[in-house]
Amino acid sequence: MAALAAEPTPPPGFQAIFNGRDLEGWHGLNPHVVTKLTGEKKETALQKMRAEFAQHWRVENGELVNIGTGPYATTDASFGDVELLIEYKTVAKADSGIYLRGNPQIQIWDIHQPDDVKKPDRHPRLGSGGLFNNTPKTPGRDPLVLADKPFGEWNSFRIRQIGDLTWVWLNDKLVVDRAKMENFWDKTLPFPASGPIMLQTHGGEIRWRNIFLRQITPAEASKILAEKK
Repeated sequence: MAALAAEPTPPPGFQAIFNGRDLEGWHGLNPHVVTKLTGEKKETALQKMRAEFAQHWRVENGELVNIGTGPYATTDASFGDVELLIEYKTVAKADSGIYLRGNPQIQIWDIHQPDDVKKPDRHPRLGSGGLFNNTPKTPGRDPLVLADKPFGEWNSFRIRQIGDLTWVWLNDKLVVDRAKMENFWDKTLPFPASGPIMLQTHGGEIRWRNIFLRQITPAEASKILAEKK
């Protein structure tokens, strides 16, 4: 049963896309599974993920909580150009991320994990917020600065997505500056024009709260893109 909590109050111009009470507006989906399927098998998998969603995700004290298993929390709605505010708190050895337009991802690391010689392009010690699924060594793939707070403290993301360009602030520090997010599903195709926001499950408990979004108009997008980097 969802714990009772006051509905989060968004800043001016933003809307709450998680109501702090229940899972309304969200469903379960693992795109890495369904993209490999077609026809009846795909439809069966989609239905199964929706049915399992509430077994892996719960609402507790106004927080959206997952223990690291099950399908990803996925918005029913699709979005294009947006500014997203979201807070998270995780545990040791956890690995999570935020998918924009259904595309991975703004990475969340346990920064205390050592580098793995078998995975030379994986650097948790550099911090969260990078576009981990981009080509290694490209702009934005790793964060500009280490901005993570210690375990047990809430971290705050501000994310701006315009077209295929991404800006990420973690705890008020700019960690990705106008970097192109690649289309993970097919790097030969343009970045999707719209899609859901997805919260990844992978490796350990993660808690989310105060999930606010505002849609960026074409006029505002043009103004931002005209600014010098």
